[in-house]
Amino acid sequence: MSQPTPLEETAAAPAVSRERADLLETLAEHRHFLRFTTRDLTDEQAGQRSTVSELCLGGLIKHVASVERNWVKFILEGPSGMPDFTKMTEDDWAARAAEFRMLPGETLAGVLKEYEEVARRTDELVVSLPDLDADHELPAAPWNEPGARQSARRVLMHIVGETAQHAGHADIIREAIDGAKSMG
Repeated sequence: MSQPTPLEETAAAPAVSRERADLLETLAEHRHFLRFTTRDLTDEQAGQRSTVSELCLGGLIKHVASVERNWVKFILEGPSGMPDFTKMTEDDWAARAAEFRMLPGETLAGVLKEYEEVARRTDELVVSLPDLDADHELPAAPWNEPGARQSARRVLMHIVGETAQHAGHADIIREAIDGAKSMG
């Protein structure tokens, strides 16, 4: 199955400001490279650990989709849209760790479809959000300074960074599976 290029993915987007178009195009590019690492793989390969880490390609895509979904909820709802990481139980942490694995019954096609839906919702928000300067106090988490705030713009840049970072991880994992590279 042929996957669209970043340019094809954004070609149908409505006219938006230059800043928003840049955010959409950059997100599309990094999403493309993340998804591209799974081309021609079986479900078993997508769930395969090919390095000493717990990471697999399907799990990375699940994780990136979850992170993106949660940050979009933060933009829309504020800190109540995200977990309170200071109150998470062992079961909560176990569920979070499961994001990084392909679980029984999960398929690569299903993981990619879910990621596509999350991406579509994020892109719609980038286009329709009245103000990228709108901000909220960050949720309680050991890594967030109490009272710190973050704008929608900064959250979207975080999503870009998270996607790019994990696309790099995915490239290493894929190369270790069968030698295939995203570039070069």
